[in-house]
Amino acid sequence: MRALCAMISHNKSCSVLKTRASEILMLTNSPKPQIVVFLLLIFAIPLVAFSSFLDGWLIRPLPVVYQGGTAYSASKVPFEMISLDAASEGLPQITNVQILDFDGDGNVEVLACDSLKNQVLLFRMRDGKWQEEVLVRDVAAPAHATAVDIDSDGDLDLVVSVLGNILPDDSVIGRVELFESTPEGYRRHVILDDVRRVADVQPADFDGDGDIDLAVAVFGYSRGSILWLENRGQLKFRDHLLHTAPGTIHVPIADYDGDGDPDIAAIVTQDEEELWGFENLGNGEFKKRRLWMTINHDLGSAGLVQADLDGDGDPDLILPAGDNLEDLDAYPQPYHGCYWFENQGDWTFQIRRIADLGGTYAADVGDFDSDGDLDVVLASMTNNWNRTDTASLVWLENDGQQNFTTWQIASDPIHLVTVAAGDLDGDGSDDIVAGALNLRKPFQRVGRVSAWLNRGEAKQ
Repeated sequence: MRALCAMISHNKSCSVLKTRASEILMLTNSPKPQIVVFLLLIFAIPLVAFSSFLDGWLIRPLPVVYQGGTAYSASKVPFEMISLDAASEGLPQITNVQILDFDGDGNVEVLACDSLKNQVLLFRMRDGKWQEEVLVRDVAAPAHATAVDIDSDGDLDLVVSVLGNILPDDSVIGRVELFESTPEGYRRHVILDDVRRVADVQPADFDGDGDIDLAVAVFGYSRGSILWLENRGQLKFRDHLLHTAPGTIHVPIADYDGDGDPDIAAIVTQDEEELWGFENLGNGEFKKRRLWMTINHDLGSAGLVQADLDGDGDPDLILPAGDNLEDLDAYPQPYHGCYWFENQGDWTFQIRRIADLGGTYAADVGDFDSDGDLDVVLASMTNNWNRTDTASLVWLENDGQQNFTTWQIASDPIHLVTVAAGDLDGDGSDDIVAGALNLRKPFQRVGRVSAWLNRGEAKQ
């Protein structure tokens, strides 16, 4: 009994135990049967011990949960933030932004997909102000819009990757829809249906017959695939299966092996976290190669960007990682950030982590300090938003030897899922556009389509 009291002497329950012990000793000197004493011991000792444990548990500090949310030094290149859109109602659901000269007038526009309004949008500068116009309506949760002259008539058509539902869904609700540009407006053609959620479509002439084919990422949810669509003319396409895997996000196209024809890369993120390459063998034939995989199934690969980051003449791959929306609480994790796959030739890529940023969800490249090499911009969707100083947008300064320094551009708006770099204002320096998709708390510090104008020294 004294030994038990010594173990819990710090607890007020010890006095209760001593009292019970005195009562039990009195009972042992009484004529009552020994069974009474035995029963009291059976019930009293566990009850007091549990009371002691409970008191200790209630006052013990809760374990520290990894919060991440690193704040970085303010960008040495000054940026001025502006909103491209007017104040909008509700929470934003922008899935993609791109900077391009859409109408061929020499000035750039911003192409965007809005899964809340089910629209493809274009932001143009008119009369000194950015104005929003709707290009395509009634597209069920567009994930990406690819601007390409698919019919070779001299104007840009739109190929839209249709999710069908922004939320996880394994139903056959995905599509690839082609919006043919005509003098009367866009004419809709469904060129792929009877598939699950489509996340990305990219154009190239894969079979060398002179017309534009398409690579397709079918994300789905627990089932998905990677396809290429053979252009048969008259806006008709035949689908070819390259790989079956759920969670394919992006399919960037480049000549990864330097043999003169376009190949396909793909990032797969659901059952596995894998990087795949599809070598173009000619005549519409491909050889698939798994280029990388990780045993960390929680890594959260969130996209794939093709760029020659080291300037050696071959295309590398950049992987933003930080998608943890399937977690109950989307805390940033220590393995979130940005990974660079350096092309070593012969379908060998060397991986290197170049930044950490909680909830990294999107990346692009641009020369933000005008020193002649490519830097990287990263956007965060699920950083530690309980703090107001954690980064939602950063850029990685390339010193020319692919050593990177992270600089913070903004801590709001938050929930950024798409980012693009380009010269918005024509001053010779790269600016940034980002879009937000707000599905989780906190429902504040909201922005829809925002831009950061580079006010640093422009290229000479």
